[in-house]
Amino acid sequence: MSVRDALADALKLLPIERLRNPPPVIAVVRFDGVIGPRQWRSGVSLASHAAALDRAFAVRHLSAVAIAINSPGGSPVQSALLYRRIRQLAEEKGVPVFAFAEDVAASGGYWLALAGDEVYAEEASLLGSIGVVTSSFGLNRLIERFGIERRLHTAGERKALLDPFLPEDPADVARLATLQQDIHETFKEHVRKRRGGKIDAADETLFSGEVLTGRMALSRGVIDGIGDLRSVMRARFGATVRLLPIVAAGRRRWWRPRTRPFAGHEPAGPLAVAIAGLLDWLEARALWARFGL
Repeated sequence: MSVRDALADALKLLPIERLRNPPPVIAVVRFDGVIGPRQWRSGVSLASHAAALDRAFAVRHLSAVAIAINSPGGSPVQSALLYRRIRQLAEEKGVPVFAFAEDVAASGGYWLALAGDEVYAEEASLLGSIGVVTSSFGLNRLIERFGIERRLHTAGERKALLDPFLPEDPADVARLATLQQDIHETFKEHVRKRRGGKIDAADETLFSGEVLTGRMALSRGVIDGIGDLRSVMRARFGATVRLLPIVAAGRRRWWRPRTRPFAGHEPAGPLAVAIAGLLDWLEARALWARFGL
């Protein structure tokens, strides 16, 4: 065999066509867990996912970015920050975004899903819950039982709000309701903007905090279709589409909770850290439990 023939045979083994016409690439970023500040032991936040989003939108031969969401919600601020970062990158790169709800994309999880140009879910997925909820614990009787006295000093009569170590104050509850109403209005405006022409914007029952299944959400324009990430992307971009997972930064383990659990700047002792970890876990469980998970 001549050198030319050997070279020709070798070239046949190279994926020339694949290099010339690479398959579509979809960067996949997962948002799995309660949406909350970075100090939460397992919170999904801008800090935990910013680097992953930057990497996702920087992938070569990128056709789209898919976000997979499994979250009962949480912080409206972190939901908004994540939404805004995704939309900024999508507009800068000129890349479409597809959002996929798994078990749950509710409350702040649905706020995040609205970053998608199109939103999909399974028939039995739980979505919506377009409202605002605040939860906490009343520990005043617990500390009384152990002979612990809570001392709280403020400059400004409205500086403290619903301290968990003091009895609930009706005036604080009223102030909290005012804050919740304002955040709810922002959420409603956000939904109307992103789902304009697809939902009945005058239907106030949509904003009651009601939870919808995937089929119910589709019938009311809350999502665009029923389907899972792989199936929808293959149908849209072809069977050769490449799904590229982009892993977010690692998050805290349950035994490594936030290090400053309470107000103030004092170092957290072992007991305070343990209590903070327990409260984080209880808060997260309460959010998931609302959806039977």
